[in-house]
Amino acid sequence: MKYIVHEDPVGRAESNYIAQADLAPFGLDGQIEQLWFRPKEDGTYAVTCIPFMTYGLALGDRVRLSPANRVVEVAQTSGHRVLRTLLEPSADAERLGRSIGHIKNSIKESGLLSEWHGERFVAIDVPPGTDMSPLFALLQREVDEGGAFWEWADATPFSTTRN
Repeated sequence: MKYIVHEDPVGRAESNYIAQADLAPFGLDGQIEQLWFRPKEDGTYAVTCIPFMTYGLALGDRVRLSPANRVVEVAQTSGHRVLRTLLEPSADAERLGRSIGHIKNSIKESGLLSEWHGERFVAIDVPPGTDMSPLFALLQREVDEGGAFWEWADATPFSTTRN
């Protein structure tokens, strides 16, 4: 089993709770994402990290967990979305470094939260009503140059079974 972990979740607090999402329903057999949550009074748990691999979850969504601490359903969405970007490996380390720097700066200038998984994969929290134009322009340039791929994490709904 391979575990995808969040080293520095954006909503880390002393009262956070860790649970897992099976990634097999999303074609990632043998992989589990360890997610961070905050318990709510109604028995649900609010997502306090930006999911890297789990589809259909975003920061602030409320979920229900199984007794085995696995996400089993989304109880309420927050309206946030996750934009995930993977930068291609490059023999040109300088170019890759510039791309990473430009993306980090654009995220910061846009006032967005993000989490990096390694140096080439970033999950970006997109609150409702956010103007994504500057970041999209930068990401599109990376895609056009063959250096990146991006996707919305809500392109596929959350599921515990294969579709």
